[in-house]
Amino acid sequence: MSSPSPVQIREANAHLAALYRRVTDLEQRLEDAEKTVREQAESLIRKDEQLRATTQEITEAKDKEIFFLHEKLCQSDESIHKLNQTIKEKDSLIGQLQHRCQLLDNICKSRPFLDSMLAQMAEAERMGPVSDLGKPTTNSSLKDGESTCSPSCLSNHKDFSLSEDDSDDQELDGVVFGTTV
Repeated sequence: MSSPSPVQIREANAHLAALYRRVTDLEQRLEDAEKTVREQAESLIRKDEQLRATTQEITEAKDKEIFFLHEKLCQSDESIHKLNQTIKEKDSLIGQLQHRCQLLDNICKSRPFLDSMLAQMAEAERMGPVSDLGKPTTNSSLKDGESTCSPSCLSNHKDFSLSEDDSDDQELDGVVFGTTV
């Protein structure tokens, strides 16, 4: 084997130097790429942690709102139940009051007749007791079974009232009567 010529040695040295520069350049590029990848990985990890924290906050806020809305729904359901119960009670009370109102209406419609009947009874009391059965009464024109009570006689006493002040009756005509339960 012969030794290489100086030109070959220079070419080999130049080639080795170029190869060394290329390796150094590639190592630098690899180091830069690894640094970039590391930075991106760290950035992704930070973003992932931020997203997890944000997701956790959103989940907690959502859970709190769901709990609040559930409580509100339960309260609303309870209020609805109470209101429905109150409505049933009020409906029952209305039914009772309507019945009482009907009774009062019937009493008010019957009042003229009752006033007339009471006037007739008062007049009968004023007449006093009958002295003897055998003696003729003051109204001898009446036959057995007849009485002075007739619809025509009752109509004569429409203005009769049991109240002490007839003006009270006029004021009460427009008033709705109520009762306590």
